Amino acid sequence: MDALVGFLNDILWGPWFIYAILLVGLFFSIITRFMQVRHIKDMFVLMFKGEKSEKGISSFQAMSIALSGRVGTGNIAGTATAIGMGGPGAVFWMWAIAFIGAATAYVESTLAQIYKEEKETEYRGGPAFYIEKGTGQKWFGILFAVVAVIAMLILMPGVQSNAISGAVENAFGLAPWITGLIIAVLLGAIIIGGVKSIANAAQVIVPFMAAAYIIMALIIIAMNISEIPAVIGLIFSSAFGAQELFGGIVGSAIAWGVKRGIYSNEAGQGTGAHPAAAAEVSHPAKQGIVQAASVYIDTLLICSATAFMILFTGMYNVHDEKSDKIIVQHESKQEEIYPTIFTGEFGQKDYTGDAQISYAQTIKEGATYTQHAVESAIPGFGAPFVAIALFFFAFTTIMAYYYIAETNVAYLFTGTAEKIGIWVAKIAILIAAFLGTVRTSDLAWAMGDVGLGLMVWVNVIAILIVMKPAIIALKDYEKQKKEGKDPQFDPTKLGIKNADFWVERNKERQGK
Repeated sequence: MDALVGFLNDILWGPWFIYAILLVGLFFSIITRFMQVRHIKDMFVLMFKGEKSEKGISSFQAMSIALSGRVGTGNIAGTATAIGMGGPGAVFWMWAIAFIGAATAYVESTLAQIYKEEKETEYRGGPAFYIEKGTGQKWFGILFAVVAVIAMLILMPGVQSNAISGAVENAFGLAPWITGLIIAVLLGAIIIGGVKSIANAAQVIVPFMAAAYIIMALIIIAMNISEIPAVIGLIFSSAFGAQELFGGIVGSAIAWGVKRGIYSNEAGQGTGAHPAAAAEVSHPAKQGIVQAASVYIDTLLICSATAFMILFTGMYNVHDEKSDKIIVQHESKQEEIYPTIFTGEFGQKDYTGDAQISYAQTIKEGATYTQHAVESAIPGFGAPFVAIALFFFAFTTIMAYYYIAETNVAYLFTGTAEKIGIWVAKIAILIAAFLGTVRTSDLAWAMGDVGLGLMVWVNVIAILIVMKPAIIALKDYEKQKKEGKDPQFDPTKLGIKNADFWVERNKERQGK
């Protein structure tokens, strides 16, 4: 299993693909004229304007579900892992992929709104829907749906639950299998209520924990206020190899920054497009703009909070993948394991011995780095605080995974088969979440990377093919705003085909 998963990751996450994702985000940024900058104000105004309906959820609820998926293990353990494998410079590349990824998030979420469908009790949409309607190739939509179901139900939940169990065991000494049972029971109670239940839970949990986490980071920064110039300088110099110590791992900084950045903010993965389609809005571009904001919140705020806590307190190791050796070691729990010769800037200790550290160990220590960072600032508080934060972040991510899987099951099946498929999905994700708590961390992350890679491959190819309606929608939104109107969407007028939901809605309005 380990060998197969490793082989798939080598194919899916080759260096050329890392750079291709960066180029795709840059392309969408240019073609939308950097909407992620021009529409920053609209992002946060529209976030709170949308109203939910009998079949649709509000813009804020849709963004909360999207943030549930984006804000998870990647923000705590993933950010720490990026630093551990790519050095402080990886943080810069996480920022970079978030900035340009916001434009990608706009495109995929707007497409989801344009091509959504109205079911009996709710709106459904996402990549499978816009792929089929945008390309006219149903097999292409089925391909994404199948990949998404496998990724969301089997490959990726284990990453979240594994990180929860590791952090909880470190903080409270609770056996992983007990944590697994708790996760399964709570998750089952929420997902049985469907999208409305998930949205109601997400809109309460996510903002509260995000605010608490950011406040903790600000406290730690304030306690080390004099180090701000040095830490910022370290991030930028390491990102481009100007910092001698990290000069040999610039490639790793880019690769891990991009990989963990995409894992965290999910831009291009297509996951955020699913809840975007469920929002009740008058124009698809509105929700696309809101979803772009969720990428900023995820990476520029929450991932940065983790990075700053770790870098300001100096609680991290850096592992050179090529030599399989520690090049920087100063994380407190490793003091007695690796010999060091001197303490440098931020308490860094340069490793000169022959001991080696495995990729698996660096992954496992991800959340622990963050726990130790808070612990060093506020003794006795770090481990439980991060464990609780990680529990809620990762738990809501698993909720979002279920919703995405359910949407794709609804795409693949109809009638009785759909109902059976949804129940199978509920059972499958509960089992996967439980097994993830007792699975080895390196295998859990590697399987998660396979699931992520498959979805990104299919979705990015698709949105490059069907992006035009999203660009037309943005221009139409901007034109109507300039005219002082509340933008309303008319696909027929804009020459957009197969946007059946909007065509029918406009007919109903005209009839009234």
